[in-house]
Amino acid sequence: MTYAGVDDRNTMEQQMPWADRDIPVSLFGQLCRTADKFPDRPAASYQLLSGPSDKAETVSWSHLRDRVAQTANMLRKLGIGETDVVAFVLPNCTETLYAMLGGAVAGIVNPINPLLEPEQIASILREVDAKVVVTLKAFPKADIAQKVAEAVRHAPHVHTVVEIDLNRYLTPPKSWIVPLIRPKNDGNTHVDVLNFTKEVAKQNTTLDFEDSTEDRIAAFFHTGGTTGMPKVAQHLYSGMHYNGWLGATLLFDEKDNIMCPLPLFHVFAVHVIMMAAIHSGAHVVFPTPQGYRGEGVFDNFWKLCERWKISFIITVPTAVSALMQRPVDADISSVKTAFSGSAPMPMELFKRFEDTCGVRICEGYGLTEATCLVSVNPPDGLKKIGSVGIPLPYNKVKILKTVNGEPVECAADEIGEICVSNPGVYAGSTYTEVDKNKDLFHYGTFLRTGDLGRLDEDDYLWITGRAKDLIIRGGHNIDPAEIEEAMLSHPAVAFAGAIGQPDAHAGELPCVFVELVDGGEASEAELMEHAKKHVHERAARPKHLTILDELPKTAVGKIFKPDLRKHAITRIYNAALEAADCPARVVSVQDDKKRGLVAQLEANCADEAAVSKVLGAFVRPWEWAA
Repeated sequence: MTYAGVDDRNTMEQQMPWADRDIPVSLFGQLCRTADKFPDRPAASYQLLSGPSDKAETVSWSHLRDRVAQTANMLRKLGIGETDVVAFVLPNCTETLYAMLGGAVAGIVNPINPLLEPEQIASILREVDAKVVVTLKAFPKADIAQKVAEAVRHAPHVHTVVEIDLNRYLTPPKSWIVPLIRPKNDGNTHVDVLNFTKEVAKQNTTLDFEDSTEDRIAAFFHTGGTTGMPKVAQHLYSGMHYNGWLGATLLFDEKDNIMCPLPLFHVFAVHVIMMAAIHSGAHVVFPTPQGYRGEGVFDNFWKLCERWKISFIITVPTAVSALMQRPVDADISSVKTAFSGSAPMPMELFKRFEDTCGVRICEGYGLTEATCLVSVNPPDGLKKIGSVGIPLPYNKVKILKTVNGEPVECAADEIGEICVSNPGVYAGSTYTEVDKNKDLFHYGTFLRTGDLGRLDEDDYLWITGRAKDLIIRGGHNIDPAEIEEAMLSHPAVAFAGAIGQPDAHAGELPCVFVELVDGGEASEAELMEHAKKHVHERAARPKHLTILDELPKTAVGKIFKPDLRKHAITRIYNAALEAADCPARVVSVQDDKKRGLVAQLEANCADEAAVSKVLGAFVRPWEWAA
């Protein structure tokens, strides 16, 4: 069916309640249904290397079902029951799919970002009480095996590590060389270490145990990657099915080919794309272990779309920015839509992509705490650039503010906190830690997202800022507290405030402002070196540091970050204008009720087109000063 707007959404909701939709309880039940319907159609394809003619592996739906059953059987033999956790720390590959789906069938699967540091991985393993970890066998130019070995040393309940060897994807002579240069990994001394391929091959291709007959927790996803204990969100089968049903109903069918260079430790790839494929029978293509980060992926991207006859591109603003620096050098006439999420897309980038590629972009909004999807610009209807579309079917969004301690619904176009109730929200139990669920809901079921936004008169959702303090770098959440704590460990620093400064490529990059103690002496260069040593996560290390005589503070002494953001917007925008030889300059940044922070520019003989070309690469809007 078409999905053009609010009327189509309301019609779908009026057909029947969500609970009456014909969807199996379990993940394996839906996988079997699709495999029975499309046994020989392709389910997933994977390339280790990015070249348009490089070796690729494609598995059918019947093959995927069999391997998932074998993986689940293996995990049950390793002691994983419905309430036990199997973690995986993996790049993308075919076996990652088996581990992800098999883990959710046997027990609770916990994908972990392999870019995290060992102490971060260990903290997640301890938080979820993981018993088994699936990861890579040591491989040249990869440090995942070594990091996991170190992490497992600090996760005492992990008793087995199951290793996947990427060497099987290579052809001679490369496949002959890898065993000769493979790094040694002697860290897994107190756990059993097994070979994934060998152990899976021993198992039956039908489940050896009774599949789940009731809805249950099937996945844990961590929400950030900062030092200390990350929050871990709990996902039910029903929430995973909801995301899959949305994709299958509104976007994909079995004839679609989806290019997904996003990691399988993230909800966008797992719940929005792979679950949608499991519900629709669509074919998902995963290029290289690192996806968009993989060598040559951007250079070969359009040729890969031609090779696989891609109809849907799954992307994020940072990837679109990189693609726009390369020519469209292939036949991409099969591509119908690009679906973008994780962060707002700058208007100029949006227009440039559509003009260059002739491909429409649908921006959406979701969050890990809601399993994922919340809203999308309708594929067949009006797309309001800068908005994240209309709330999806069975998805209730309220914009709420607190008055006298009670939530009050905002009027159209009035900014408040975005609160969400849908089948993907595990009301009352969003996080594994009970204390973190306190004050997380309004009216018992409306998840407080921490994002600020508004609903316009047409029911389109606009995100204007964040009530929560995260820095979002290319879709990756960074807790500013890690940066601030690192800076405060310097004896000359009295106060520190970290924020995300605008960036044309990543959306935001971390920067930090500091106030020195009375009589303290330290240069900005010295403090930046301190940050490099003490901010453990590479992505969180600040790209800029400013020493202020005094940081702006509230009446109770809390650092007032909106003023720091205004400072950063002014600095970044003016630097970009100067670099482009554009005479306009930001003279102030105002807090607009509808749009959030808006840069005010003094013209200085600059024309609007020249300014738009420069500042259109950023998310935050601008206008001429009155």
